[in-house]
Amino acid sequence: MATDSEILAEVPLFSQLSPAERVLLAERLDSISVPAKTLMFNHGDPGGTLYVVRSGEVELFFKNDTGERIILETVGPGKFFGDLSLLDGGARTSSALVTQDLDALEVDRGDLEALIQVSPVAAMHLLAAAGERLRHTVTLLRHTASRNPNVETEDNRTGVMKVADWISEFSGSLPFLFIHVGLFAIWIGLNAGPLAKTAVGGWDPFPFGLLTMVVSLEAIILSVFVLLSQNRQVARERVRNDIEYEVNLKAELEIAHMHEKVDNMYAAIMSRIDREGSLRAPASSAAPIGTTEPPKPAKP
Repeated sequence: MATDSEILAEVPLFSQLSPAERVLLAERLDSISVPAKTLMFNHGDPGGTLYVVRSGEVELFFKNDTGERIILETVGPGKFFGDLSLLDGGARTSSALVTQDLDALEVDRGDLEALIQVSPVAAMHLLAAAGERLRHTVTLLRHTASRNPNVETEDNRTGVMKVADWISEFSGSLPFLFIHVGLFAIWIGLNAGPLAKTAVGGWDPFPFGLLTMVVSLEAIILSVFVLLSQNRQVARERVRNDIEYEVNLKAELEIAHMHEKVDNMYAAIMSRIDREGSLRAPASSAAPIGTTEPPKPAKP
């Protein structure tokens, strides 16, 4: 099994350290073991600790304003998490769920300060890792509202719901109407007029009580399937409304971000104009107030 110093050598944050420095750092770190299906910390919990995974997996996630669970990253052996709260000392920005039995090393702020004193380059590696994770998070957030309500509800249909949707769709079509018109015409033709006295007719004489009962039963059964389909349509509309809310929320955030960028650009342009104007202004060499220059003599 790999030693702690060998595990730290695989982490980009500690890869620039010498073997002796990694051994000294590994001696300062504490080890933790967390069983699977354990929530290590929640969004908003106090931070200040970075974890280097020796074995196991941890799922980093958070929930947006609509309650949707967004998975940021799945951290495996040789990777680390919890670096953002370690840097600024703030609260956790995501939740961490152990999906496989975890064996990890704990790095606190004191260990980080000792690391940076030994190797200042490690600070740049830590910032690069945080920036990469931030870019990945931004990419995820850009696509959180890009969902199709038909796909969201189509995959969750049961066999009964699929049958109900098909029956509801077919019962509102022209072929359904033409089939029933033809069946009713044949039924009435066999039980009324000359055909009613033949061997193949006369089994449902006027006023066609059997036909009335069949049509009533068909209407009851169709109404149940139509109601089932309408209930699913209501659920689909609910998903559609949630997606529209997410799109509107995303648009508001994008507009606010654009306003902020425009304000920053305006402030930078005005500052540059003022700076260039002050550099181009000529040095003041005007005569004191109340004095005038003598007129130049005219040329002969």
